[in-house]
Amino acid sequence: MTSSRPSMPFSPAALDGVRVIEMGQLIAGPFAGKTLGEFGADVIKIEAPGAGDPLRNWRMIKDGTSVWWQVQSRNKRSIALDLRDPEGQEIARSLIAQADVLIENFRPGTLEGWGMSYEALSEINPRLIMLRISGYGQSGPYRDLPGFGSIGEAMGGLRHLTGEPGRVPVRCGISIGDTLAALHGVIGVMMALYHRDANGGKGQVIDVALHEAVFNVMESLIPEYSAFGEVREAAGSALPGIAPSNAYRCNDGYVLIAGNGDSIFRRLMTVIGRDDLADDPALANNAGRVARVDELDEAIAAWTAGRSAQAALDALSAARVPAGKIYSAKDIAEDPHYRARDMIVRQATRDGYDIDVPGIVPKLMGTPGTIRASAPKLGDDTDAVLRQFGYAQSTIDALRAKGTIA
Repeated sequence: MTSSRPSMPFSPAALDGVRVIEMGQLIAGPFAGKTLGEFGADVIKIEAPGAGDPLRNWRMIKDGTSVWWQVQSRNKRSIALDLRDPEGQEIARSLIAQADVLIENFRPGTLEGWGMSYEALSEINPRLIMLRISGYGQSGPYRDLPGFGSIGEAMGGLRHLTGEPGRVPVRCGISIGDTLAALHGVIGVMMALYHRDANGGKGQVIDVALHEAVFNVMESLIPEYSAFGEVREAAGSALPGIAPSNAYRCNDGYVLIAGNGDSIFRRLMTVIGRDDLADDPALANNAGRVARVDELDEAIAAWTAGRSAQAALDALSAARVPAGKIYSAKDIAEDPHYRARDMIVRQATRDGYDIDVPGIVPKLMGTPGTIRASAPKLGDDTDAVLRQFGYAQSTIDALRAKGTIA
């Protein structure tokens, strides 16, 4: 198995000894499990017998399985268990009794209906930390509404700001609402683990709502509305209130240029041959530049229009002006910097082929994350996990015959 761990003497993973039970499916909960697994947690993923997690069949399929699955479920063990079956629920409780963390992203009330409320589970495992990710959270008037990441992005304020002014708001291209919720969940898990282990061993619930995770990264959106009644609107590739910062057309594509620092602005204007603007005292600070942003964008665009993107980037780099091209998947895959930092790694799959996948973030120097195991096939680890938790093989065979496990 190819790993993103740099060459160094062996050291324990950051989350060695942490056991995670992952329930739920698709993106938010499983992404949180993926992240914890990359840093050494033992992640046991519970999937429904038969179909398993729908992500196995989402987007582009190779040899019967989504290539997305190969990233989302690496470092996990799969147990096929029917959580709607009372016996399946009892098995789940036996796993949770010996776990540190339970991740679930069902609609609020689902686990309660299966007799697995946090109150019930904490009676058998007071140390349990439960990460609950849902559309609207575990409380409030919207708690029972179905919520996906796209809806969270809209309610959180992000969709209103995406796209060009006056046009239909657009999706950013990935499931960013789910991923933001997952990352907030991982932060909550780490804080809860620290508090539990430092303060008497008591677990707690982490309640993450998709829309709140999006809203948390919306910067000055609400303070500006509160102070000035200002409703921020979509601005395309520009950065409203900060200038100049935009995407500019070259003769073979676009470059992004961020010339909004005072000294950076002067260097940028010198590069494009506009010393008059570099020396203009009215443009010496951001407020002055914002007032004349259209003029500045026109000057920069006139310069980039006659150059290739690479020629523009070379000139800007020499002048220490932050700039970059807009990367496609091909650009990322072929970029030497990605490779040098192990952000594109080769991973074997259990379907018999190798594939390039994203490396691991963040990079811990002492206890770096690793890809220890490829994504499992459905139920790959059912027997091994149940035996580990004390089930006799005869019991496992009987449960399989009844359809409780697969």
